[in-house]
Amino acid sequence: MRIDIITVLPELLRSPFEASILKRAIEKGLVEVHVHNLRDYSTNKHKNVDDYQFGGGAGMVMMIEPIDACISKLKSERDYDEVIYMTPDGETLTQGMANRMSLLKNIIILCGHYKGVDQRVRDHFITKEISIGDYVLSGGELAAAVLSDSIIRLIPGVLSNETSALTDSFQDNLLSPPIYTRPAEYKGWKVPDVLLSGHNANIEKWREEKAYEHTRNRRPDLLE
Repeated sequence: MRIDIITVLPELLRSPFEASILKRAIEKGLVEVHVHNLRDYSTNKHKNVDDYQFGGGAGMVMMIEPIDACISKLKSERDYDEVIYMTPDGETLTQGMANRMSLLKNIIILCGHYKGVDQRVRDHFITKEISIGDYVLSGGELAAAVLSDSIIRLIPGVLSNETSALTDSFQDNLLSPPIYTRPAEYKGWKVPDVLLSGHNANIEKWREEKAYEHTRNRRPDLLE
C-alpha cells in the first residue's frame, strides 16, 4: 500500500511514522508513506496556500490551485483508490472502514487546515471524507496519522501476530473482554480461574460472555 499525505505542516507527521509498528511496516516494505508539503505547489512568491473567504467571515480558507496541482501530479504518476479529506463533518472512522481501506493499494489523504478547503476541492477531487470524532483539531495532520495507523496495522505482515488484530475491539461489534498477565495473584487480586484452567473452550466462552457484558455496559449502541 502507498499513502500520500498532503499537508501544510509536514513536521507534524514525522514522528508517528518514525517509531514502533508504523516504522517497521515501512522498513519491511509493506507500506510506503509519502508526505507532501502543499506550499511546494504554491505559485505565490510567499508560498501562501490560503486566502480570505468570499462573502466575509472569520478564518482563512485553503485555496484550490495548490491542492489541484499536488493531487494532479500524484494522479499522473499512478492510480488512486481514494482521495480522502480529513474533516470533522466527514463519515466517522470505524473499525469496519479501516478493515476495508486496508485492502486498497494507493490512497491520498488531504489534511484540512485553517477554516477548511475551498468547497470546489471537495466537489471535484475528494472521493471520501473522514472524521475521527465529533470535535475540531487545529488541522487534519493528527487525524491523518490516526487513520493511517488504523489501516497500516491491518496489512498482513505488519503485526507479529496477525490474529491479534482480529480480536481487537469493534471487530465483531463488541468491545474486547478483560485481559490479564502474570503474576496470577497480586496483592490478593486474582486472575479468574477459568483463564488458568487450560480449557480452551471454556476460556473462549468466558471471553465471549465478558465481551458482550463489557459492550452492554459501556457501548450498548454497538449491540443495536
